[in-house]
Amino acid sequence: MNVLTNKTAVITGASNGIGKGIAKRLANEGVNVVLAARNKGRLDQLANELDKAGHSNYLVVPTDVAKHNDVEKLVEMTNETFGEVDIYINNAGAMLSAAINDGKVDEWDQMVDVNIKGVLYGINSILPDMKKRGTGHIVNLSSVSGHEMAKGSTVYSATKYAVRAISNGLEKELARTGVRVTNISPGMVNTRDRDYANRKPLETSDIAEAVVYALSQPDYVNVNEITVRPV
Repeated sequence: MNVLTNKTAVITGASNGIGKGIAKRLANEGVNVVLAARNKGRLDQLANELDKAGHSNYLVVPTDVAKHNDVEKLVEMTNETFGEVDIYINNAGAMLSAAINDGKVDEWDQMVDVNIKGVLYGINSILPDMKKRGTGHIVNLSSVSGHEMAKGSTVYSATKYAVRAISNGLEKELARTGVRVTNISPGMVNTRDRDYANRKPLETSDIAEAVVYALSQPDYVNVNEITVRPV
């Protein structure tokens, strides 16, 4: 039996892009997938795709990760349906105007709320139970923008540097508890219709493969950091 079969994974930002790719890949591995995002219409569309592929062990929970109560409700509904959370994937993210010179404070607030506070809310909601059980896996999606700066990416990069710092610090806090933490930093991914300047971008399935790799390791192996870039 696949080591992931019958485990339960919460995926935030599951309605499109990387999150959708991860959800489909984990469903193929026999994982109970909990689909969380703000856009219920897109979540229902993904659920329909899972149905057509023969997957029935899923749960749709419309969620705004920037709202603490929403995240708490997400975990409560997951526990009621599947018993416990084995895997929590902090994928939801906002990439808006990130140049400080632009002065778009409202967009900065949104990125901080989703990219940083949303990650912390997710971790807080499942960590006590994972520690009590002595098992669990938290996967945080950062970005190559959390490793290096580009002109115009200042605030977005700052939030993704923060995700990496949270991942790194939490891994140290959880040493020898049985709870694992993995930070994944994707490079350019083909998630929207745009010109990639003759460079082939990554596919969402490439990031999903990295997630499965980290999750499939033996219990004593913690894959702390994965960076995935196009050639």
